[in-house]
This record gives sequence, structure tokens and C-alpha cells, in this order.
Amino acid sequence: MMDRLDYPAIGETLYETVLPNGLTVLVSPKPEYAKSYAFFATRYGGAMRRFSLEGRKIDTPAGVAHFLEHKMFDMPEGNALALLSQNGASPNAYTAGGITAYHFESTQGFYENLDILLRFVSTPYFTAESVDKEQGIIGQEIRMTEDNPYFALYYALMRALYDHHPVRDSVAGTVESIAEISPEILYSCHKVFYVPSNMVLCVAGDVDPEAVASAAGRILPSERSAVPEPDYGAPEALTPASARVKLAMDVSAPQFLIGGKVPSPGGGTEMLRQTLICELALRCLVGRSSPFYTGLYAEGLLRADFGYGEDFSCGTAFFELGGESADPGRVLERFSAEVRRVSENGLEREVFERARRADYGLTLRSLGNFQGLCRSLADGAMSGYRFLDVFELSRSLSADDCAEYIRENFAPERLALAAVMPRGPKG
Repeated sequence: MMDRLDYPAIGETLYETVLPNGLTVLVSPKPEYAKSYAFFATRYGGAMRRFSLEGRKIDTPAGVAHFLEHKMFDMPEGNALALLSQNGASPNAYTAGGITAYHFESTQGFYENLDILLRFVSTPYFTAESVDKEQGIIGQEIRMTEDNPYFALYYALMRALYDHHPVRDSVAGTVESIAEISPEILYSCHKVFYVPSNMVLCVAGDVDPEAVASAAGRILPSERSAVPEPDYGAPEALTPASARVKLAMDVSAPQFLIGGKVPSPGGGTEMLRQTLICELALRCLVGRSSPFYTGLYAEGLLRADFGYGEDFSCGTAFFELGGESADPGRVLERFSAEVRRVSENGLEREVFERARRADYGLTLRSLGNFQGLCRSLADGAMSGYRFLDVFELSRSLSADDCAEYIRENFAPERLALAAVMPRGPKG
């Protein structure tokens, strides 16, 4: 039987259980919705190149997690993408630093599609020929992303912030590293990471929670396996490895990212709390109604593409903000000045409350986005907290909590600036 958790303040219900094989199953019932969504994820991403399992330390080439994602759709009877599509589903997958996820949305045949999803993700099927072919395909993908200014900018910031943590490197690996990947390596990593005890299944829609759990119990392996422990290397200082990084590319205007590392809370409810405080701090400092944004926008130093966010994963935690600007250095100066002002004077209560309510409302509306909801539920399960607790937690935070976080974590010496500048004339 699944446990039922009710959230009357937001009108939500969540069913959860951990099966005997260790799989976490989360179901968010959405009565009367036409579509249903399934999200099946493993705690395995591009940053997990080195890990230990039952006392053994193992190193793998960069890009294995992403390569596995590409190859997992192969089945002896055909391609799982084609099978799901033929059955009325819209499937996809992605790999990030600490997660690989496979998902689909459908308005019909949900349980049949769920069976296909569970079966192909848990059953590897690789041949030397298909791996050789995929090396060429992913090699082309890597070369294309290297020419993408947004991709280059993000990893320029990662290399500025981190000295050696693997999040500084592309999830896809390099052309050289993927050339080392063999069917044997793929089978070995699948055997280690694609075990129910290292995975989460999240479903949202007009579905029967017990039927979802039953399908997982019927199709997936019944044994409970040991969970691998990622090794990200020695802890890094909170100051950036480089204060500024600049690239020249074929862009029409400078693109920039400002970022800073913050202490990683590890996991549990404290991770949810720290993530929320960081999010609120950014909204107060640089949100669309802030003096920082409205002032720089009026001066033409920021455009509507400006955005911000935070990432707490892979044993790291950092924030970023950026977009297009004629003078990224000036944006950094103004952001630092705003941080100093709040550090000295605190946050106005009405500013914080406006940001908190806006964030609360946006998060509440996001519950109707099944993909985002399932991703958030899975992230929480993998980090030891319940995502829907964020609403009660939000009501417990204060302007002083947010100001203290800014004071402790957003100091100018903790910031790095990465910029992609227009390439000069040739010749």
C-alpha cells in the first residue's frame, strides 16, 4: 500500500512508497486531466565519472552517462522511442550533472506506455556496431555545442567557479573521451547505476497510484542492490578559481553570466530550505521589479533575456544571473553594489514579502506543469526531502533570513564573471 500525504493548503495529494527493491515511487493524482506523465530517473549524471561501490573505486571516461541515455532506447525488438510514439506517447530523455531521466506524456494507453518505459530503461541492449555508430553521432553533437555561445558561456562560468569539480566539464564528454566508451563499459555502468535502489519513478495524471507501483514491482528487478557513491574530488574553496573569463565568438552582442558558489547543505530539508532562500535572495536583488533590473534595463545595460537561477546538485551549490549586455563589467559592479547595500541595511520587509508571494504563486501554478512537477518531486526524493513541503517552508522564512544569506554568500570576492564577446574583424 502506498502512503497518502495530503496538502490541504494547496489542494494537493501525493502518494509515495519505497518498494522492496528500493525504488521510490511518487504519484501525484490529477483527476479529470486528459494527459498523464511518467518520469523515470536514476541518480547518475555526467559529473559522476568516478565512484565507489562496496569498497571498490572505479573511474570511467567522461560522457558515459550521456552516452547511455542515447543507447538505452535500443531494444531487441526495435526502438523504444518509436514504440512509444506509435502508442500515442510523446517520449524524451536528458542527462544532467547528477541525473539521467526518461519520460513520456500521453493521453491514451498510459499503462502500456509505462510498461515500455520501465522495460527499456531496465534492460540494456548494446552491440559494438551500434556503439561505434553512436560515437560518430555524439561526436557531431559535441562539436555543434562547442560552437554554441550559450553552451560555451555556461561552461566558461563553471570553469571560472570550479578548479577541479567535474561539473566544470561538459556532460557529453569530449570527442576523445567518448572514443574510449565500449559496450562493456556501458553494461557495467548500467548494472551499477540503473538499479531500483538508485532510481525514482514519478507519475502525474488521472492514474491509479497502486497500479503504477504494481507495474514497477512487476517489471523491474526484485533484488535490492548496493548504491554507488560518487567521488567528486577534494572539497573546493568558496572563492572562484578565476574571477573573470572572456571568450571571443561569433555573436552580435556580449553575453554574460555572473555566478558564485554557496555552501552545499548536503541533503534533506535543509537543502530545500537553502535552495528556497537562495531563490528568494536572487528575486529580491535582481528580479524584474528590483531597482537593479529596472535601473539597468532603463539604461540599456540589460535586456528582456536577463535571467537568474540556482543549482544545488552533485555536492555543489551555486547561483547565476546573466543575459545580454553591452557592458558586463558594469553589470557586475552594480550587482556588487546592491549586495553591499543589502548587507549593510538589510532587506525591506515589503520587498521580501512581495518576492516571497510571487515565488509562492509561481511555484503553485507550476504544479499544473506535469514535467516540472515530476522533476521537482524526483529531485527532492534523491536529495532526501519532499518537494511539496516548500509551501509550508516558504511561510516560515523572513526578510532577515534572506538578508543574512545575501550577506554571507554574495560578497564581491565570491563572484565570477564569464563573458562571450563579439569576435573582432578578421585580417
